[in-house]
Amino acid sequence: MSYVVDDCHFSTRLSSVSSSALGQKGVMLSLMAKHQIHSDELDAMFAALADPTRRRVIARLGVGPASVGELASPLSISLPSFMKHMRSLESCGLITTEKSGRVRTCVLNHNRFHLLTGWLEEQRRIWEESTDRLEQFVTQEES
Repeated sequence: MSYVVDDCHFSTRLSSVSSSALGQKGVMLSLMAKHQIHSDELDAMFAALADPTRRRVIARLGVGPASVGELASPLSISLPSFMKHMRSLESCGLITTEKSGRVRTCVLNHNRFHLLTGWLEEQRRIWEESTDRLEQFVTQEES
């Protein structure tokens, strides 16, 4: 049986896999499928967060809502360039903006961060389980 996930090829021979290992692989593939549904959304959010200017905006909005002018003032870039960053953050859903008169106010969309934190927590759990198994293997070999 083989699986293709994000251009990676995983294969396993069912006859040589124990039922517990098969259960773990099934859980892993289920989680991979779950996150594949949100793959484009996660990609867009991580791409937005890859830029230091956008991370500064997110950090500032963590304190509370702010106008575009307040967010742009400490940065040494032009307003049109800054607005490209804002569009990137808004298009992936990390922030929302609302215009009132001539002022556009930006707010963090905390609900979008749940998708990111859920994915990160799942990755942490997977790696912790892997390192726990490695530790058990190493300590068994030493005994």
